[in-house]
Amino acid sequence: MGQPTGERASIGLTAVIVAVTREVPRVLVVRRLTHDLATPQQQASGDWDALPFGPFAPERHRTLEQGLRRWVTELTGLPLGYVEQLYTFGDRYRDLREVDGDARVVSVGYIALTREAPLSGSGAAEWHDWYSYFPWEDWRDGRPAMIARTLLPALEHWAEHDPDLAAARRDRVHTTFSRDDDAWDYERVLERYELLYEAGLVAEAPRDRAVLARLAQNGKLPADVAGLWSGPVQPEALAATGIPMAQDNRRILAAALGRVRGKLKYRPVVFDLLPPQFTLFQLQRLVEALSGVRLHKQNFRRLLIAGGLVEPTGALEVRTGGRPAELYRFRREILRERAAAGVGLPTIRITE
Repeated sequence: MGQPTGERASIGLTAVIVAVTREVPRVLVVRRLTHDLATPQQQASGDWDALPFGPFAPERHRTLEQGLRRWVTELTGLPLGYVEQLYTFGDRYRDLREVDGDARVVSVGYIALTREAPLSGSGAAEWHDWYSYFPWEDWRDGRPAMIARTLLPALEHWAEHDPDLAAARRDRVHTTFSRDDDAWDYERVLERYELLYEAGLVAEAPRDRAVLARLAQNGKLPADVAGLWSGPVQPEALAATGIPMAQDNRRILAAALGRVRGKLKYRPVVFDLLPPQFTLFQLQRLVEALSGVRLHKQNFRRLLIAGGLVEPTGALEVRTGGRPAELYRFRREILRERAAAGVGLPTIRITE
């Protein structure tokens, strides 16, 4: 006997693949998908960027990770090295086809850090700057002007739209988009994106609400979806809030960005993104690209040396003009010596 509508589920596998190239953090996206979990728009080379993903097939995939690797290779031509599980995304109606009776899609997300490489495969894959999806997260040149100019006024307008919720909403706005630079928490990427979605300030919000509005007109809108309608869409802000993504992929990407930033403090993840030998300047710029903030040069180097994370190779970088820079390598012994071995982030931040 088959399962009743609303009780079926499909398992998907989603990859967030990150590289840093010339100080630009990049994420791998695809524009064409042909498997059964893809939307009709994605199967016809849709206009929305998507993270590489595909269905878990128990008869073909021995493990979830093996299935993920196969889909990434098929879609992008990129063989993955180390990957780790991010989170399982299974919210009701994350794929709006579920409202029409399709199975709920539960997607297991993974993060992979790699060095940028040429792409092939069936997914029309491309490398994109991840700050093109989250422009408010890049503070390397100081607080982005769009926060004060566009986001805070729009969020404050949303907060006051419902008097019963205004106080709680103001607290959320001030916690996630603080006016105090020193109170900015660079790990709260997901909270900021979810707040902007709820306030109708990212393009995914009006897209999803349009589908739900049609269902409401036909009397098919489930009662537990009403919470997604939390205020007016503000079109003037949409152009400033980055490139939209298919389904809830920008939410998944936000969760991954927050995870990577958090791991900088206790795991040596950045070394997967570097060549075997590198300068301390290259390492600092890479950490700044991922964290979105400028670091104090001397404090950063003091942390690296004191923490035993790197060691000199005795070689110098060949430069055209200027003083040659010493080359370093990652001390892999640190993984046995300490449970927590991140690069750390100095508390002093500067804009150069």
